[in-house]
Amino acid sequence: MEELTYREAVARGIAQEMARDQSVVFLGEDIASAGGVFKTTGGLLERFGPKRVRDTPISEQAIVGAAVGAAMTGLRPIAEIMFSDFLAVCWDIVANEMAKMRYMTNGQVTMPVVIRTANGAGSRFGAQHSQSVENWAMMVPGLKVVAPSTPADVIGLLAAAVRDPDPVLFFEHKSLYGTKGLVPEDTLVDQLGKAKVLRQGSDVTLAALAAMVPRALAAAERLASEHGVSATVVDVRSLVPLDTATLLREIQHTGRLVTIEENPRLCGWGAEIVSIAAHEIFYSLDGPALRITTPHLPLPSADNLEDAVLPTVDRIVKEIVETFD
Repeated sequence: MEELTYREAVARGIAQEMARDQSVVFLGEDIASAGGVFKTTGGLLERFGPKRVRDTPISEQAIVGAAVGAAMTGLRPIAEIMFSDFLAVCWDIVANEMAKMRYMTNGQVTMPVVIRTANGAGSRFGAQHSQSVENWAMMVPGLKVVAPSTPADVIGLLAAAVRDPDPVLFFEHKSLYGTKGLVPEDTLVDQLGKAKVLRQGSDVTLAALAAMVPRALAAAERLASEHGVSATVVDVRSLVPLDTATLLREIQHTGRLVTIEENPRLCGWGAEIVSIAAHEIFYSLDGPALRITTPHLPLPSADNLEDAVLPTVDRIVKEIVETFD
């Protein structure tokens, strides 16, 4: 085992797949000579050369359009969109072309494209550079959607995404880039559509994603030590495909469900999980589901205001305790 930052895990995950398969190519803005704006791609140009690691113009349409064309000719491109907010610029290609190509050609054309993008708040980048947009992607048929929370998951899920025949949107959370974790030194390949149970409890199940996972774990510790509430924590990891079997099993075990989401409240991913639980295991629930989210508003850039709208450990603990009163 070795300790890597989330940032270092991105570069290792890309390098692992590029070394394994010559058809894997990597393109995006400032990814080559600059090593990525978030310093996640250092060393890749030197190792794999400019034909396979390509800097592009500042054009999201060009980046994703080139990746789609490359996939149609037999390559397996990894494309980087610097900020997930900028997916809006190339959304027609993502949602109307890439997502539908395999279906519209009756499987004659596969679309093994991975779009990596920096997602989420916590870096004080303001309303146009801080959104969590994974819920935009999960509603589009034909797209797979992944959001890792640890360095090991970055590598394993990225490998699974690159090897998948369908397009995958791979959301890396900006505030996690500096976090560290142990990673096996051998080749690491995970599985899309598998959640992880990180902590087992008996009173309530917390479902969290990406940067909300460490906050959910910290909240679970405080719930146990300060309030006698035993919480299960599930890292959802993959929104499409969604591991409903694990989620429903853990919700049934505790009888209560709390989703912890960085998305704006309206149409967030947690609403889908709540809906599935209500439909599938309604009579196993001991109380109404609770969704802890950001408000439905643009994210502010001021430190204190951004912190105020995001789910915090204090707020998670407070709102869960109130449901038991």
